[in-house]
Amino acid sequence: MFIPLYDTNRLRHIRLQYVTIGLIAVNALVFLITTIGGENFNNAAVLGLGFIPSVVHNTAELSPEFIVIPESLSYITYAFLHADIFHLGGNMLFLWVFGDNVEDALGHIRYLIFYLLCAIAGAAFQGLVAWDSQVPLIGASGAIAGVVAAYLVLYPRVKVWVLVFARIPLRIPAFIPLILWIGFQVVMFAAGGENQISWACHIGGIIAGGVLVLIMRSRGVPLLAGDDGEPEPADQPAVSTGPAPADPASTQPAMRWGRGSASGQD
Repeated sequence: MFIPLYDTNRLRHIRLQYVTIGLIAVNALVFLITTIGGENFNNAAVLGLGFIPSVVHNTAELSPEFIVIPESLSYITYAFLHADIFHLGGNMLFLWVFGDNVEDALGHIRYLIFYLLCAIAGAAFQGLVAWDSQVPLIGASGAIAGVVAAYLVLYPRVKVWVLVFARIPLRIPAFIPLILWIGFQVVMFAAGGENQISWACHIGGIIAGGVLVLIMRSRGVPLLAGDDGEPEPADQPAVSTGPAPADPASTQPAMRWGRGSASGQD
C-alpha cells in the first residue's frame, strides 16, 4: 500500500533515539546470525524462540532438542526473528521512521517497556485467536503495529514522506497513511486473509499501542499534536484595537522646571 520514507518530526525531549537504534541493531544481528547458521540452525531458532500457541498453552509439546528458553519467554523472543530480508527490512523501516518520536514522547526506558508490551500483546492475541496452532509466530510486526498506533495518537498531522504503490512519493499528514494501514490490518483480520501473515498479532499490537501511549507518555507530551508536532496554541484573549485608557497621571499638567516653576508660570 505505502512505504514510509521520512517524517518532519524533530526530537524534543531526547538527544538521540538510543532504544530505537538498539532494537534495529539487535533485530539485524539476530537475522544475520540465523542466516549465517544455515537452514537447520534457522529452523531450530524458529522452533525454540518463536511463539507457538499450542506449546505455550500446553496442548502440544516441543521436542526436547528445541527447548532453549522457558515457554513464556517466547512472548518476547519471537519478535526478534524474521523470515527473510524483506520481512526484516519492512519492519525496521517502520520502526526507524516512527519509533524515534514515540521514544521521544515516552522516554528511553518507558519506550523499551512499551515496545516489549506491544510485542507481548501481539503474541497473546494471536494465541487467543489460534489457541491450538502449531505454527511458530515470528517477526516484530506486533511491536511495530503498537508503535504505529502510538504515533497516530501523538502526531496525526505531522507531514510524512511515503512511497505510494512503491512508485509515487507523496508528502502527506501522517494520519492518512497510518489510518489506511491500520484499517487494512483490521479488514484482513476480519476477512481471514493470507495465512502466512498473522493479522491477529498486528491487531493485538495496535490495541496495546493505542492504549499504552495514553498512560506511558511523559508528562507534558500532548495528544493529537499539530502539523509541526507541537501542542496546539491555546486561544488568546481578544486584543482591543481602540485607544488605551488614559493614565490618570498623564492628564495632569507637566511640571515646568526653571524660573517661576513653583507657580507653574514662566
